[in-house]
Amino acid sequence: MPHHVGLFLFNNDLRVDDNPTLARAAAEVDQLICLYCLESRQPPSSLHAPGYLSPQRQTFLFQSLADLHNSLRKLGQRLAFSTASPLDIIPQLITQHDISQIYCSENTGHYENQIWQRLLKRYPMISFTRIASHTLFEQADFPFPLAELPDSFSKFRKRVERLDIKPPIPPLKQLPPSPELSGYWPEIPVILSHSMLFNGGEREGFAHLENYFERNLASSYKQTRNGLDGMDYSTKFSPWLANGSLSARRILGRLRSYERDVEANDSTFWIYFELLWREYYQWYAHRHGKRLFDFSGIKTSKPKTSFYPERFQKWCSGNTPYPIVNACMKQLNSTGYISNRGRQLVASCFVHELGLDWRYGAAYMEQQLVDYDPASNWGNWQYLAGVGADPRGHRRFDLAKQTNIYDPERAFIERWGGDSHDGSLDSVDAADWPIHKAQESVQ
Repeated sequence: MPHHVGLFLFNNDLRVDDNPTLARAAAEVDQLICLYCLESRQPPSSLHAPGYLSPQRQTFLFQSLADLHNSLRKLGQRLAFSTASPLDIIPQLITQHDISQIYCSENTGHYENQIWQRLLKRYPMISFTRIASHTLFEQADFPFPLAELPDSFSKFRKRVERLDIKPPIPPLKQLPPSPELSGYWPEIPVILSHSMLFNGGEREGFAHLENYFERNLASSYKQTRNGLDGMDYSTKFSPWLANGSLSARRILGRLRSYERDVEANDSTFWIYFELLWREYYQWYAHRHGKRLFDFSGIKTSKPKTSFYPERFQKWCSGNTPYPIVNACMKQLNSTGYISNRGRQLVASCFVHELGLDWRYGAAYMEQQLVDYDPASNWGNWQYLAGVGADPRGHRRFDLAKQTNIYDPERAFIERWGGDSHDGSLDSVDAADWPIHKAQESVQ
C-alpha cells in the first residue's frame, strides 16, 4: 500500500477542536507535518509597507502557538514553527518527505491566498485541500452564489438567520505521527507579560467562554455591549475567534445551550446577531478579494481624503482635539484592544474630522489589535469610510454627543488621559509648509 505524507499549514485555525480541515488530514494520511510560518519580516501590507505586530498582538499569538503545540503533543504530534515564508519552507519539505497532500483552512487574507495559489500552480501533482473552519456556514449552505452576496448586512441576515448551522465537530483523539524533520527549527518564543488583557490559546479561549456564560452575562449583553472599559460589558470572544483558537460554531453551540438551559432573550439573540455580522464580513472578504484593501473599496469612486503625516501620528498616539478618541487610542496602544463602540468613534474621527486616507487607519489597527481579523477590520473601515457595504454612505459620529451618551461622567476619558493634547492639530499644511512660519511672514 502507498504511504501518504501530508502537510497541514496552520494559520487562522490554531486549535484541535472543531477543526474540519485537520480532521480530514488525520483521516487521509499516514504521516503528517503540522506547520506554522511567521515570517521574521512580516509580509507587505496592502499599502506596500513592512508589516508589524504590536507587542500585545505578538504575545497573544505566541501564547496561542505554544498552547497549540502542547495540544498537538498530547495527540502524538508537534507544531513545526518557522520564520521562513511558506513558499520557501514548504518546497523543502515536499522534496525531503515526498509530500502528497497539503491541507489548509480557508482564509480571507489576500497575502495568504496568493501563497496558496502559487503552491497550487507550482505542484500540480500534489492534492490540495481547503475547508472553511472560520465561519458558521459553508458556501454551499447559502441560497445564493457567492458572486451574488447581498450588498448589505441587513439583506444578508434576512436570508441566512434561519438556516440550519452544522454543529461543531469534537476534538480529535489522535493524529498521524510526524516524520523526522531535519534541519533547524526554532522554538516558539516565550514572552512573559503581566499586562495582557487576554491570554492566548485554545485552552484559555474555552475557559473564557465557560466563564462568560456561567456568570450569566449573556442575559444582559444587549444593555451593556456599548461599554468602553472593563471585561464584562461585552463577550470578548473576538481575540480567540480572530486566530481560530475558538471556532464560531463552538461559541454558537455554547450560546444555544445557555438559551436552552438558562434563558433566551433579546440579549442572547444579539450575540447571535453579532456573530452573523462577523459572518457577513468573512464572506464579504471572500467575495471581493483584493478589493477589501482598495482605496475605493467596492465602490467606483475614491473618497475625497488626503494624508497628513502629522495628523496620522497624533491620531495614533491619542493627541487630537477629541478627548474620547484620545482615550480610545491610548487604551489601544496600552492593551491591544478597544471596544466596538470605540473602534467606530476613532475610525469616524480619522475619516471625517481628520480627513485621512482610511487605509492607513485600518493598517494601524492591523498592527495593534490583539483580535485583528482581516475581514472584520478592513470591512468595517470600508463601512465607516463610505466605500463598503453601507447603503447610507458615510457614517459620521458626533463625538461630543457620543461622549455624553457613553462616557457622561468622563471616567473613561480621565482614566486614559484623553484630555491631554498639545493644543494644535497641524504645524504644517497639506503641502508640508510650516503653518506658524507662514503666518509670521505675512505679518
